[in-house]
Amino acid sequence: MNNSPLSNHVIFITGATSGFGKACAKLLASHGAKLILTGRRYERLEELQNELGADKTHIVELDVTQNDAVQKVIADLPAAFTHITVLINNAGLSLGMELAQNCSITDWSHVVDTNIKGILHCTHAILPIMVANNNGHIINIGSIAGSYPYPGGNVYGATKAFVKQFSLNLRADLFGTAIRVTNVEPGLAETEFSIVRFKGDMEKAKSLYAGTNPITAEDIAETVFWCLNRPAHININRIEVMPTCQAFGTFAIDRSN
Repeated sequence: MNNSPLSNHVIFITGATSGFGKACAKLLASHGAKLILTGRRYERLEELQNELGADKTHIVELDVTQNDAVQKVIADLPAAFTHITVLINNAGLSLGMELAQNCSITDWSHVVDTNIKGILHCTHAILPIMVANNNGHIINIGSIAGSYPYPGGNVYGATKAFVKQFSLNLRADLFGTAIRVTNVEPGLAETEFSIVRFKGDMEKAKSLYAGTNPITAEDIAETVFWCLNRPAHININRIEVMPTCQAFGTFAIDRSN
């Protein structure tokens, strides 16, 4: 295992209890990485730790929207996990697909707190470790929704546009260091994301993928692994990943007048 490509890495993953985060944890562990796995469902973290091995994983129940909690997690890390070399900012969500004029401001605030503040909190806490060691890679899980609007995407798309620009601005600030930043932007992907988006309505979530062959969580984990394993002088700034069943639409034109 010492010859594995990630054997010298300590990787911090948010939202590791399902979807992209869980798939990344499994794949990266198989390549020798030590993992700090965080999420809000501790029992799922325990299951993942039992599967991957307690010697290679440190699990913490964490709500990334709470900056004090993030800071405490970093301050309390066991010695074997303090040298963080990779941060995967994966925790994120969307709530509903109502048009903006019909949305809940509470839902909007929750999406902003998770998708924007969560990334800010974790990045701000971990980046100084990377800068001090002049070694690191931040991978933000964005979305094509940050580039291409669609009805009902409103605040979710706006938060992912923030993630895209924040990633680029981090690269500008980190110029002259060996730290890399990548924004991975998935398209239509079938995970628990839509179940959360539709607040547990399984049928509604399932209907979104009817007749399609969407991206899987494992597809994105493979993409993350590829980005991490580019030569040290290569930075992948952004990478869009769409299933072949998805493409760009034409401009909408209201012809009622």
